[in-house]
Amino acid sequence: MSASGSADLLIEGVGKRFGDVVALDHVSLQVAQGELLTILGPSGSGKTTLLKVVAGFETPDAGRVTVGGVEITALPPAKRDIGMVFQNYALFPHLSVAANVAFPLEMRNVAKPEIERRVAEALAMVELKGYEARLPRQLSGGQQQRVALARAIVFNPRLLLLDEPFGALDRKLRETMQLEVRRLQRRLGLTTIFITHDQEEALVLSDRIAVMNRGTIQQIATTTEIYERPANDFVADFVGESNIFHGTMSAPGMVVLDGGRALQVRSDKPAGAKVGVLMRPERFAPSGANAFSGEVIESVYLGTSFKLRLACEGGPELLVRQPARGALPAAGARVTVGIEPESIHVF
Repeated sequence: MSASGSADLLIEGVGKRFGDVVALDHVSLQVAQGELLTILGPSGSGKTTLLKVVAGFETPDAGRVTVGGVEITALPPAKRDIGMVFQNYALFPHLSVAANVAFPLEMRNVAKPEIERRVAEALAMVELKGYEARLPRQLSGGQQQRVALARAIVFNPRLLLLDEPFGALDRKLRETMQLEVRRLQRRLGLTTIFITHDQEEALVLSDRIAVMNRGTIQQIATTTEIYERPANDFVADFVGESNIFHGTMSAPGMVVLDGGRALQVRSDKPAGAKVGVLMRPERFAPSGANAFSGEVIESVYLGTSFKLRLACEGGPELLVRQPARGALPAAGARVTVGIEPESIHVF
């Protein structure tokens, strides 16, 4: 099976309202051929509406959608050559596994011998060879998910859309399926949009992430950049655990937090600039150029690490992760930690 039909996707100025609610506020983004882009955001951020516009299930009020240089904004879903996998799988309960996977090929009037060949190939790819005659109810959740995936790729779509496909799976199976989908997507070179509200899932799967909130894209960047250098408070808070403060640059390389605490940072922002400051919990060490001393008000054992909440002298409350060595610090214990200027992100 090849993905020779895989194409790039261009979304330009797409707007969509439902009554007084602005679901999409002139959203623009480009997905390169063979790229896996995750759209990440909370419920109601507009990510599923955007996916429906691309799939043809919603008509935008403004803007256009282009795949491989051809505008598809007005095309019906069946004419778009797009594979989709939904959270609820949307399998036909009365059809066998083979018949479910064959369905898109039958709709395209593919010859029977070719259908049989492609179905066998798709099921082998998702490791379901031998399950052809089973009905969906005779399968586990993970197996049903694989059938839905096989059905989405069997006709060599130009684009693959995945709408929270692992939401109904338990954690271990979800992690297994994430890696399987990533391997399959890379093998086929399929241009893919993945929708999720789970930031860990987004970091595992993506080439790039688009973070959405209230119908707008807050930031589009690589997984590393989204985590290490978020563009604003919302992205910093939504992706990963965070210590976020606000302050003013007193000089290049020095910021004074609103509570009065001064920090050494790596930033060339000018004196007087109002800034946000992000310190990731795992970036703290036993010592560093910026030292914090405080009392443990909450401590949690997480297997490989301790998660501590510290009430620090001079105001800030910090979330800190430390490698799990020795005894878990108890509430009331005094702890000193430090963080280097280059580990602090200023935005």
